[in-house]
Amino acid sequence: MKVTLLGAGAWGTAMASQAARHLQDGDVCLWSRSADQLQEIAQSGENKSYLPGINLPKNLHLEADFSAAINRLSEQDLLVVATPMSGLAETITQVLQVAKHPLNIIWLCKGLEPATALLPHQVVEREHQLHGRGLTHAYGALSGPSFAHEVGAGMPCALTVASASAQLCEIVQAAFHHDNMRVYSSDDLIGVELGGAVKNVLAIAAGIGDGLQLGLNARAAVLTRGLAEMMRLVKAAGGKSETCMGLTGVGDLILTATGDLSRNRRVGLELAAGKSLNEILASLGHVAEGVLCAAAVSDLAKRLGVDMPITAMMGEVLSSKLTPKEAVKKLMGRDPKIEA
Repeated sequence: MKVTLLGAGAWGTAMASQAARHLQDGDVCLWSRSADQLQEIAQSGENKSYLPGINLPKNLHLEADFSAAINRLSEQDLLVVATPMSGLAETITQVLQVAKHPLNIIWLCKGLEPATALLPHQVVEREHQLHGRGLTHAYGALSGPSFAHEVGAGMPCALTVASASAQLCEIVQAAFHHDNMRVYSSDDLIGVELGGAVKNVLAIAAGIGDGLQLGLNARAAVLTRGLAEMMRLVKAAGGKSETCMGLTGVGDLILTATGDLSRNRRVGLELAAGKSLNEILASLGHVAEGVLCAAAVSDLAKRLGVDMPITAMMGEVLSSKLTPKEAVKKLMGRDPKIEA
């Protein structure tokens, strides 16, 4: 089989490496809009800008021609969109415009579209209605607790692919389930995608708590009550609340809220230190999806009538309506409730 990955950031590069370790020479293609970036990768053998220190497989094919990267695939192959959430709509539109036959498509991004509070699959469905050209593509999301650098290094990892298409899930497993990576399947696309969005916001909250030195008790409370918020939202949106107890919910939440490689956790730590959001984002060099989708998650919760106080407070902190300390005070001052 052949695999094409669109986007040579940290995640796209790491997952391209994972597939290339198992497949044949040239079967895995990594596309980038920057020919200069691809030339640097070819010369150095690593993606120094996004995944430094990781030697990439020599059988990895690098491609700057978008149409060629897409149309090298057959109906049994796999296309992976490895852009941030902000690039999903544009990339899918371009794919639909150049595709010559039905494709198997998954995305790696986590979050909601900020302006619309749409989930990734809803963004894709919207673009498909506008640009689908009569082709019926299979769609899905690949998510779970994973840092790109560790995946690129071949360290143990477990992910979940979610799709209404069982065949697509099997294709994704054939591409990535080998060596130190396990890939489970699910039909709960809503639950998997919402888990990936909400956990980023909660990781900022956990980072703020740690940055303010509120203690391990406080961190446990944030994660536990944050998980309850996630489960309520997933159920209200039409997903399965039990999905939140798996890799793409509690698993990804634990990793992102406690791992030192987490960009969202780092945002929380630096907000607690008194830095401005603009200053923090400028120093990151990479996207922190929790910042981009916090307001959208809160908007979706309001639309569905779901109470998400931790998420709501993070939205107010990120929009500079509250300081981190004020947000903690408001959360701790809420009326007592029944735990359910």
